[in-house]
Amino acid sequence: MILLDTHVVVWVVLDPSKLSQQAVAAIEKSIKVGNGIAMCGVSLLEIAHLVARGRIQTNSLLETFLEQIESRFVILQLNSQIAARAAQLPVSYPRDPMDRIIGATAIVEDLPLVTADAQIQQSKAVKAIW
Repeated sequence: MILLDTHVVVWVVLDPSKLSQQAVAAIEKSIKVGNGIAMCGVSLLEIAHLVARGRIQTNSLLETFLEQIESRFVILQLNSQIAARAAQLPVSYPRDPMDRIIGATAIVEDLPLVTADAQIQQSKAVKAIW
């Protein structure tokens, strides 16, 4: 299984052409071997905010759009272990709480994180694919 960063979830759903070749290969491999593709529950909140602010355009109602996304991925929820790990990430990791939750989820669940975020990649705190 692999974990997708929020922007990668959006690109998979709305604009796969934005994905790198390595990201596409990782996603296809995860599907092929039947491991599934995971996203964090907090990514649904981030996506909802992006739609509400008009940064993502969708032809359906917000709740319907989120349900469609939710049905395509394994949703990993925040728990105490992930919250604690998020607080312990190095200072080189992005300070955004959502980024830290997603990164901590990757660490706790021992999953590679598919992300285009250069700061996450450079931090070396998670196994990043891009």
